[in-house]
Amino acid sequence: MESDERVLVPVGPDAARWRTFGGDRTLVVAARTVTSLVRVLDVVPEVVHDDPRITVVFAYDPTSAFNDGVLDLLRSLGCRTVPWPQLSEIAPDLLISASENIQVPPGDCPVVVLPHGVGFQKQVPDSSGPGTRLSGLVSPELLAARRAWLAVSHPDQATQLAAAHPGTVGRTVLVGDPCYDRLRASSRWRDRYRSALGVLPGQRLVMVSSTWGEESLAGSCPGLPTELLAQLPADEFRVALVLHPNVWSGHGAWQVRVMQRSALEAGLITVDPTDGWQQTLVASDLVIGDHGSVTLYGAAIGRPVLLSAFGSEAVPGTAGYALRTAAGRLDTGRPLHAQLEAAMAEHHGDRFAEVAAGAFAEPGEALSRLRELVYDLLNLAPPKHPPRRGARAFPLPPQNTARTRSLMVHTSVVQDSAGELCVDVRRFPAALAGETAESDASFWHLACDVDEPDTRLVESAAVVCSAPGVFAPAAGRQGLARLLADFPGARIAALHGEGGCLIGLRDGRMVDVRAQSDGGLDPGAAAAAVYVCLRLGVPPHGTALVLRHGPRRQRLVLRMTDPSADQSAVSRARTSAARGLPPSS
Repeated sequence: MESDERVLVPVGPDAARWRTFGGDRTLVVAARTVTSLVRVLDVVPEVVHDDPRITVVFAYDPTSAFNDGVLDLLRSLGCRTVPWPQLSEIAPDLLISASENIQVPPGDCPVVVLPHGVGFQKQVPDSSGPGTRLSGLVSPELLAARRAWLAVSHPDQATQLAAAHPGTVGRTVLVGDPCYDRLRASSRWRDRYRSALGVLPGQRLVMVSSTWGEESLAGSCPGLPTELLAQLPADEFRVALVLHPNVWSGHGAWQVRVMQRSALEAGLITVDPTDGWQQTLVASDLVIGDHGSVTLYGAAIGRPVLLSAFGSEAVPGTAGYALRTAAGRLDTGRPLHAQLEAAMAEHHGDRFAEVAAGAFAEPGEALSRLRELVYDLLNLAPPKHPPRRGARAFPLPPQNTARTRSLMVHTSVVQDSAGELCVDVRRFPAALAGETAESDASFWHLACDVDEPDTRLVESAAVVCSAPGVFAPAAGRQGLARLLADFPGARIAALHGEGGCLIGLRDGRMVDVRAQSDGGLDPGAAAAAVYVCLRLGVPPHGTALVLRHGPRRQRLVLRMTDPSADQSAVSRARTSAARGLPPSS
């Protein structure tokens, strides 16, 4: 069909009168689910960029049970979209999709089907009947028409497809995996991703990944993020949750957030289903997953992997199924912290090399191979200027601001071999905290930020901390007085000062706390140091101590702003301190 007969491309009937770019070929992207659309959006711009001969149009197929969010994503990106029933009027030259379940209208244009995960490793419900089907395998009708080309990432997948349906023989193309290539290319941005996600230097990022369905991690262990946050010290770990887009689409973002409310309030990082899981995976230190593709990607790029679920829908003989025995298991009935530490300590970078080799062939070549396929099917010569060959790193994710506003703070005290006071601090989300038993040198207290919305917590807090931006560093005594007045149940108030932190006591004293090292000091940690001194009877003036919280070790110096007004208290405290402290452990 001549180009002026393409009545809907790109701006409706009589399009030739209104368009700016003429275009020699029309490529239609099938948009059926968020999962499949995101996968195509990752690669099409890399394949056809800077080529005015190709017009790209998106056709929306609303027939999937997981169609929620597709139109929102298309609109947010400014994609020119037509309804699926009008697709036959476009007469495209090529249709590309990462959804094998599309109902292609009659015609002779070729159809390229990309996998929306790693290979063909899962049995999923068949939307056309009560049974199941192999995920990624197109309909028999499309295979019989000899119009479909199935992209595979490994030769074994072509063999698997041939055994599942003889119509796939001769219709597979070894492309590789563009997502895997981009994950590898993104490794140099790891620290930048971690910073954007709010992971501090020395913290470990645990990524919880789940596919969809009742046998998935989310379906079988929905409370796992909450349990992790309850058991992992907040200064040492961050936890991120990556859910398959079908979970968000099938149940709605509101339902997901309500189910994870306690975890979200405890600082859980939730990843946008349309963007961010790749960066989170690269940034992670350990992956807890199931039989979904993201878990396999994590193993392939060298991350320690623990399986919390592994559904019966996984297909034996696939690379994904090989993780069932290659990866360790997380026992949710046992303490989690020790299991995670052991998995990270025992891991070596090539542990899953054999699994990765069975999933991904021709690493680094996926885009060039896919580009060659697309231009061949469009019957177009390659662009005059050679396009980029290498995979691009994923962009930085949005800045994450999730944080815990209330913490149960455990402090334990020892004296080191030099006689210096050492305070070990471990903090846990207050709403999830368990037992808080104390001893002569081991204490607990509740510390809340002023913006904690749970009044039950903030009214019970021994320490109240100013949230970032509430007071200027120069607020000093006035700011502390205001905090203590606003929260009459608190014994201690803390805020950022000029060069350190200022701690106000209920009796009017004010302590300046400074770290003798780079890296800054947060008010909650400074308040923990003062709290320990008060519990021990150690004077909070001229006192030096070592504060150990998470991976950080800081030497702090505490000075009262008006020490002459409290000399008698200092003398009494020094006499008490002479009793000695427990020996160093």
